[in-house]
Amino acid sequence: MATDRTHDKEVIKTLEQLLTKGNAHATFDDAVKDLPADKRGIVPEGVPYSIWQLVEHIRITQWDILEFSRDAKHTSPQWPEGYWPKETAPADDATWKNSLAQIKSDLQEFIALLKAPDADLYTPFAHGDGQHLFREALLIADHTSYHTGEIIVIRRLLKAWKSS
Repeated sequence: MATDRTHDKEVIKTLEQLLTKGNAHATFDDAVKDLPADKRGIVPEGVPYSIWQLVEHIRITQWDILEFSRDAKHTSPQWPEGYWPKETAPADDATWKNSLAQIKSDLQEFIALLKAPDADLYTPFAHGDGQHLFREALLIADHTSYHTGEIIVIRRLLKAWKSS
């Protein structure tokens, strides 16, 4: 019979795959790959935001979840204004690349929390109201997946998506 730690290792492996692989859908990396710079800030008719605003929203939200999960003193941004950029486009290519790099880096840092030898997936954080590491991993995956789909829809509207 498997021990709880053996089960945890399998759960952590599955969570890492959920956070990094596409499985049944495109990944965030797929959604932003080869996006022409001139399409990043376009807000299509009938859509409330640009791809840049979605990317930044993903970055800010994931960063907030990471910091909340590892720092009891972390203060989250004001909702909703602190989670959405006002600018529809990045200032320049470096800003775009930095946002993408932070998303990747913060995700790896969150995965490191999951893999830490003393990681407790299911005990609620003392500083929260019931959140625990397992829930926060699912929240990152769910949130990023939802907005990744929106990025792809906007790319399709802008005729900037080539499905494989």
